[in-house]
Amino acid sequence: MSRPESGDVHWLSDEEQRVWRGFLALSRSMQAAIDRQLARDSALSGSEYDVLVLLSESSTGVARSRDLLNELGWERSRLSHLLTRMARRGLLERLPCDSDARGLDVRITPEGRRTIEAAAPGHLEMVRAALIDQLTQEEMDALLSVSDKVVPRLRELGLC
Repeated sequence: MSRPESGDVHWLSDEEQRVWRGFLALSRSMQAAIDRQLARDSALSGSEYDVLVLLSESSTGVARSRDLLNELGWERSRLSHLLTRMARRGLLERLPCDSDARGLDVRITPEGRRTIEAAAPGHLEMVRAALIDQLTQEEMDALLSVSDKVVPRLRELGLC
């Protein structure tokens, strides 16, 4: 890639470029693998699985839609469309929030709980085979350290 003459651009070094492109390839490949595995084995998308995980891990099976937005880092319209589709499939219910008339609660249904419980073993098997079992403890620690630094920084910058 040719680099224009500019004192304002802090270009990536060759090593930094390899790190960045390797990270992108890993991220994209893992997301594609997750989506394919879930669609094949459970008829869920990765996004649907993400929502069901958050709801199923809640002690009440309920989460505020704004909390889902914050946790997932999505746009409001994306979450709204997904929740509508999932409600049509009987995986969750959208309910008015008791404490905030403008708020929306999202509750996992018994069908949604059955679906996530059926999907989880195959999903975890794929995650383990594709990622976890390929890493040493030191590599897992390093990946966690990177995540713990970069995700808060993205939030601080208002990018997620």
